[in-house]
Amino acid sequence: MIRIGLGTTSVLPQRLDDAFRLAAEVGFDGIEVMVTSDRSTQSARTLAELSARYRLPVLSIHSPVLLFSSFVWGRNPLVKLERSCALASELGATTVVAHPLFAWQRRSASRLVERVRELESQFSVAIAVENLFPARVGARREAFAPHWNPGELAVDHLTLDFSHAGMAGMSATTLRDAWGERLRHVHLCDASRASGGASLVDEHLVPGTGVQPVAEILRDLAARDVDGLVVAEINTRACGRDERMRVDRLADTLRFARTHLAHPS
Repeated sequence: MIRIGLGTTSVLPQRLDDAFRLAAEVGFDGIEVMVTSDRSTQSARTLAELSARYRLPVLSIHSPVLLFSSFVWGRNPLVKLERSCALASELGATTVVAHPLFAWQRRSASRLVERVRELESQFSVAIAVENLFPARVGARREAFAPHWNPGELAVDHLTLDFSHAGMAGMSATTLRDAWGERLRHVHLCDASRASGGASLVDEHLVPGTGVQPVAEILRDLAARDVDGLVVAEINTRACGRDERMRVDRLADTLRFARTHLAHPS
């Protein structure tokens, strides 16, 4: 069964409470919480209270992997991942989203696959590693280790982000075909490119407004009856304080997902 959630990143710079409120108003099945420096995203008690208030389950936890959350839960990315799994387990969330690690975290990166397997067993959650994009630090050094494409890792669960595929200058079908049954989690969005060189513009467009094969992949997931999550992760910063515009974009995204998941290819 595929459940459709709203990622808290979709409503930034709104507060966490607003994310739950909007997700409930629009009609999402649940929510994915990205752990940030906002302490409310780190607190199982706060998240459980919001979940109960809005009758909206926390479906997944996104580990604090971005640069702006570098100091959340310390500096060790494997400790961050463990604490994310513990938070997910306490809330009953089934999935933790992680990223390939940065090149300067190479020692931890060498243990990532082993630690993913240990934590999945310990906390009974799926750790779905997300695709990023080619990038360099300095003249030659790759930004991610061992690779921006998590399909290169011996892990069982993978997250497909359509905007990141666009940044990599590739169609998401290339990743889907290579990953096969390991594709279990989707960050639902779109991008204005599906070929050509890499780009550092992370668009996260409303699905159907770009050129990525979003509908095709949702229909394929439905046809395979994947037991996983599709989480809306669109950029609504341009909406500013216009809540009606933000609600409309979220509603369009949910409608797109329900339409294509209901019509398997």
